Amino acid sequence: MNNSSFSAFLHVLRRFALPYKGYITGAVAANLFSAVLNVFSFMSIMPMLQMLFGMDTTAYHFMPWDGPEGIKDIAINNLYYYTTLLIGRFGRETALLLIGLFLVVTTFLKTFCYFMSSAVMVPLRTGIVRDIRIMVYDKVLHLPLAFVNDERKGDIIARMSGDVTEVENSITSSLDMLIKNPILIIFYFATLIFISWQLTLFTLLVIPVLGWIMGAIGRRLKADSLYAQSKWSETMSQLDEMLGGLRIIKAFIAEDKMLDRFCRVSNEFRDATNRVAIRQSSAHPVSEFLGTCIIVIVLWFGGTLIFSDQSPIDAPTFIFYMVILYSVINPLKDLSKASYAIPKGLASMERIDKILDAENPIKEPEKPVSLSNLGEGAFHGIEYHDVHFSYSNNPQEVIHGVDLIVPKGQTIALVGQSGSGKSTLVDLLPRYHDVTGGEILIDGINVKDLRLHDLRSLIGNVNQEAILFNDTFFNNIAFGVPEATMEQVVEAAKIANAHDFILQSEHGYDTYVGDRGCRLSGGQRQRISIARAILKNPPILILDEATSALDTESERLVQEALERLMKSRTTIAIAHRLSTIKNADLICVLHEGRIVERGTHEELLSINGYYKHLNDMQQL
Repeated sequence: MNNSSFSAFLHVLRRFALPYKGYITGAVAANLFSAVLNVFSFMSIMPMLQMLFGMDTTAYHFMPWDGPEGIKDIAINNLYYYTTLLIGRFGRETALLLIGLFLVVTTFLKTFCYFMSSAVMVPLRTGIVRDIRIMVYDKVLHLPLAFVNDERKGDIIARMSGDVTEVENSITSSLDMLIKNPILIIFYFATLIFISWQLTLFTLLVIPVLGWIMGAIGRRLKADSLYAQSKWSETMSQLDEMLGGLRIIKAFIAEDKMLDRFCRVSNEFRDATNRVAIRQSSAHPVSEFLGTCIIVIVLWFGGTLIFSDQSPIDAPTFIFYMVILYSVINPLKDLSKASYAIPKGLASMERIDKILDAENPIKEPEKPVSLSNLGEGAFHGIEYHDVHFSYSNNPQEVIHGVDLIVPKGQTIALVGQSGSGKSTLVDLLPRYHDVTGGEILIDGINVKDLRLHDLRSLIGNVNQEAILFNDTFFNNIAFGVPEATMEQVVEAAKIANAHDFILQSEHGYDTYVGDRGCRLSGGQRQRISIARAILKNPPILILDEATSALDTESERLVQEALERLMKSRTTIAIAHRLSTIKNADLICVLHEGRIVERGTHEELLSINGYYKHLNDMQQL
């Protein structure tokens, strides 16, 4: 893992692991105890076994711990001294049994500490993953519609599922190794230096070769992982398109075409995953081979020291040294695995950050203005003043200098050909997008000076596509009014001409409507949408082609519901069917982002312009 990857990894930890620092502290403490017990058990066993089996017949005497001999010599001498006392008092057989029991106890404590170090990391791992997933969900909720429209839904889903899971599998799973292994390595190397600094110096000259080779193998892993995750996103996008367009696919007998597309991207994803997996799976065998090479080299060098006349280390101590050295190889292998896993997870984190770091241009005002008195006193309605707008990814304007006043309690209709800017113009009012020029006023106050919550609570929407959730009739109608009672929901449904068909359903208001309301007809979905707006009881109403996709009977029922909803409300209605807005107080005709005509139905017909042309085409 290079410096940039390590810095990125630390940045991820600072962002997401700080709330769980108590778990990290617990893991560090448990690993410290485990390392101490592991080294101490090996260190104490070796001299005991030497004396038990007659390999050392020296007569040892107790040395004061503050003596001039040095702490290393004193510790070794006193360990041997207490061993001779144990053998002299209980005999060799009993002493061997006591040594075995000692090893069992220290091993139990060591493994218990190891278990605790892993157990306390579980809440940290799952907590970080949960936090990331919630942060992404929250960010997508609050980003403007333009971001969601520019991104593929399947790609967003892939980042919340596959990429977050990869972060869990790669980064958070490596935390345990990155906490435990450095502690073990430090303790083991301290022990090796304590035993023989000459051998340890030689070992430190050889081991960096292991890290360099492992780094050379894994340098492309992050780039390969990014490519693989992009192919996973493309797979999810095609799945989302297939589920959303299944009716059209079947109608055009395009099953084979869609299957070929999915097979192609699935094969590309498989090939990319194979490259990542093969590169990652090489970590263990390469580290195993290099570790064995290091052991053999150190064994050769240590043997030459022992064979010399002035050897700084004896054979039993060298055996103990090799045991500790072999013990340090496993933590080094685990670190090499982490150096492979972390770049793979960082690639996924990079894709997640494209959402988390996305700038939201819809800003809350620093000093918001209260608009609690809307509709009371001198309310002047809504005013579009020299409004211009262009999308961020396209500098060409789609709204050009629109001026429009919507007086309180009146209905203003917007008509025009598709692409003339009608929906964009009304989307600027609740600040789904922000104007790039001019201003929009409500009661004389710029909408940018209002809290988004306050602004959008004033506005009710009924769209061409009635968006329902896979929930009950009751919860769909009460969606924006959580404190609504059953009586209020029923009353809203009656006004919207929805009460009768709701009662005829299996469980009445507790019946689930299916995914996006798939169990209902278009007219029924629209009436539920109208009931939702009625219950919200907003002073401003936006109707976006609310009846354009309905049959005649459904249109009549929906139109009746809309007329009840529009009473005493300030309404902006977008319409394709001119018959539905003949009674509007003012009709504005949009063409290429400009209002080219305005007036009542009769006035516009007499002008013999765009509106007359649209009207004549619908009469054919």
